Amino acid sequence: MAISALTACDAGTASGGDDCRIAVSPSSGSAGAGASDATGGVRITSTTGFDPAPEHCAGRERTAEFEVTNGQREPYTYAVAFSVTSVSSDAVRSTDRVTVEAVPAGRSVRRTFTAPPLPPEGRDAARVEIAEIRSVPSDEVGAPPGACPPSGVRVTADQGDAAMGLRVVGITLTNCGTRPYALDGHPGLTPLDEDHRPLHEVQVLPGGGDIAEVTGFDAPPRPVTLAPGESATTGLMWRNTHTGTGGATTAPYVRLLPKPGGRPVTLVPELDLGTTGKLGVSAWKKKNG
Repeated sequence: MAISALTACDAGTASGGDDCRIAVSPSSGSAGAGASDATGGVRITSTTGFDPAPEHCAGRERTAEFEVTNGQREPYTYAVAFSVTSVSSDAVRSTDRVTVEAVPAGRSVRRTFTAPPLPPEGRDAARVEIAEIRSVPSDEVGAPPGACPPSGVRVTADQGDAAMGLRVVGITLTNCGTRPYALDGHPGLTPLDEDHRPLHEVQVLPGGGDIAEVTGFDAPPRPVTLAPGESATTGLMWRNTHTGTGGATTAPYVRLLPKPGGRPVTLVPELDLGTTGKLGVSAWKKKNG
């Protein structure tokens, strides 16, 4: 989604006389193919310092004002990724993510993305684009900032590991409350598509199944009780393998239920399942225990 600017005269009028700030036409400000999201739209509304800014604006800080609209019936938290690309070489100079927390249902909010300084060889004219949008119900954010969630636990996923098509992502649950927190067995998992719809065709397996043999992944489940401050871990495993039949499945989101009756958490592990249709999950075990 490359931005499309109004004329310099129109931009000056739209921005209160600052001709370094360029208004963006609404048709070009929304996310393009592959970057849309059912929970609402994101669009760039104006830019400063990006192409086609006037020559005298070259030294200005590069910023993009954007708008997030939540069309759902509950608050959502958004992660919006922006890419900054050199106009002369089409080289992507940076990709940065901005988090917009708890956008109210049916409301729009505006925020500003500030591009990081470009390297000396990349200080030519640049354009900004929305590269990706991810969103999670605010009540299901695994590790919200500030105080401990009402559930008394924080849940985070690491960046994962990949080798020969095998993918493994670790998930950590930390008891940030004041009482012991008990776990037993495997967490409940529901893979979700870009529109947060369950992918029922994906088979969730306890342990590695026939995906791969990974040390410790098939350890039998045992009851785990976490004192305040202690953590437990589980893991997701899958293969990005294409068998030549059927379409590839991607699941940006996973809805995780730590235990029956617990608070669900939506994570964004970006599952690229190929055509395997299988996702393994290990049992909870106490961290460093």
